[in-house]
Amino acid sequence: MRKLIAQLMKFGVVGVIAFVIDYGLMVLLTEVFGVNYLVSATISFTVSVTFNYFASMRYVFRHKEGMSRRREFVIFVVLSVIGLLINDLVMWVGTGLFGISYLITKIAATIIVMVWNFVTRKKFLDAGDEPVLDDLS
Repeated sequence: MRKLIAQLMKFGVVGVIAFVIDYGLMVLLTEVFGVNYLVSATISFTVSVTFNYFASMRYVFRHKEGMSRRREFVIFVVLSVIGLLINDLVMWVGTGLFGISYLITKIAATIIVMVWNFVTRKKFLDAGDEPVLDDLS
């Protein structure tokens, strides 16, 4: 249980940094450059996912022995694309249909996608307690 709590905390730190990148870039694109909120949310999400991949796979999840980095990246991207679809759907429903500020809707979208990301990455990408060659040395 301690390992899971530690992992959740690391995931939280990486997630906060990714959120700052995502939210900050979205606001910058929308408010300063006049980009549509859905377009800016998509761009900012994509940039933050790139950071998130490198940080998550380095500090949060353990590489599965026998899984190539290419396969790991492809799985990460597929899960992230689904996360992007969830993000954009929540943004569209909250802001487009209900008229809630995109600034508030983005927070709700982030929370939903964060849960999706942790659960699916843990299931598909994390070695968990499997022995990893780096740990044996």
